Amino acid sequence: MLNFSFTEEQDYFRRMLKEFAKEELLPNYTKWDREGITPRHLWRKLGELGVSGLRIPVEYGGSGADCVTTGVAAEEIGRGDFNLTYAVMLNGLIGEIISQHAREELKQQWLPQIASGEKIVGIAITEPSAGTDAGGIKTTAVHKGDVYVLNGEKSGISVATVGDAFIIFAKTNPELGNRGISAFIVPADLPGVECKGYEDMGNIPISRGSIYLNDVEVPEVNMIGLENKGFAQVMNGFDLSRLLIGLQCVGAAMQSIDETIEHVKMRHSFGRPLATYQGVQFPLVTHYTQLEMIKWQAYRGLWLRDQGLPHTKESASVKWLGPKYSQEAIHECLLFNGHYAYTKEMPHEQRLRDVIGLEIGDGTAQANMMVIAKDIIGKEYRSY
Repeated sequence: MLNFSFTEEQDYFRRMLKEFAKEELLPNYTKWDREGITPRHLWRKLGELGVSGLRIPVEYGGSGADCVTTGVAAEEIGRGDFNLTYAVMLNGLIGEIISQHAREELKQQWLPQIASGEKIVGIAITEPSAGTDAGGIKTTAVHKGDVYVLNGEKSGISVATVGDAFIIFAKTNPELGNRGISAFIVPADLPGVECKGYEDMGNIPISRGSIYLNDVEVPEVNMIGLENKGFAQVMNGFDLSRLLIGLQCVGAAMQSIDETIEHVKMRHSFGRPLATYQGVQFPLVTHYTQLEMIKWQAYRGLWLRDQGLPHTKESASVKWLGPKYSQEAIHECLLFNGHYAYTKEMPHEQRLRDVIGLEIGDGTAQANMMVIAKDIIGKEYRSY
């Protein structure tokens, strides 16, 4: 039996978020970009709505929602404010890592504050010389007494300059490669932690930057899970975040398509609405169709995750094509809206800049194609 319907609760949740995104998020979407502000008050507002803690268990202040419901939030918040969807996507990944692998005291300390939106926590894997090859990180964590001493540099980290803490991945046994990586919760105010922001093209309110670790002493109780097991933890988590990223991008692109359809109905050229020309209709239909296919592949992947079934190749396909198709759709919408859309008076140019960033984050197109090839051709033929 196939059932492509959402539950009544999920439909209600979607309607609620759609209204919230339209009324409270969309009008100020470009404001935070122009002012270079991370709107922490909206992270807290999403916490009140139960959005910031969707993948955090109820006993720790979260919603305990399934993955499909979390996808609904990513899609609808993405329509209103692409950057605020990090409260869904980033928190979904971090919520799973902490709730499934951390010590009880860490769960009690951090999960309720993440779920409420009071605390923003980032995840730091990428380094200047290790992006797609996450196993090539050079940051080290040396066990000394009851602490681990961390040294290294993390780059391209979301919420770097506004995060209250970071899940830092470091090598506790460099000789083992990616099998010698551990994860730690590192508060941003610990001595030796320094964060510097970037002048990015897009995703400005995400405050991306580098994190420098200079003899940072982290209590050994802050290790998440077992020593040398950090890599496996985050690799499984990426299967979730990649699906959510796909829906985040699709939501933003669909909003641009909806706005553009209204524009081409009203705008006249040679005495007829633009919407009557096949040169306008067919590109919009093409983008809509591509986005719909990505959307349902994403929800299928989230359903598979909820069922405990394999979904790595589905996740990789959504992450590869979701941002690509979305930025292509937004770009076309910008053109259909004419020269005004090239100004910062309309949101299309910002959506384009924002979505392009996620063609890189959480695995490039090439990295995700490598994942799919390993699955469908065979791991013995993998290129890494």
